[in-house]
Amino acid sequence: MNKIELVNELAVKMNVSQSQSRQFVNAFQDILKETLGHEAIMLQGFGSFEPWQQKRRGGRNPHTGTPCVIEARTSVKFKPGKFLLKALNS
Repeated sequence: MNKIELVNELAVKMNVSQSQSRQFVNAFQDILKETLGHEAIMLQGFGSFEPWQQKRRGGRNPHTGTPCVIEARTSVKFKPGKFLLKALNS
């Protein structure tokens, strides 16, 4: 599912316009970006998003095979919640 499909599904579920649904999705994305810069986000029953620091490490260019350095960066881990896992596996 892409963003447009999510906006359409949300509009139908919430009985709102696609414009309102798009505003909601955009606001949610903004909150995730702002918050994950310094703390985790936990949605009870759904899961948690946690920022984590990846260390600088060696790598290899897949096209040429040339060794290179992958710089340190912040990434995000998602850990699904109990109820989400149960829904996916039932």
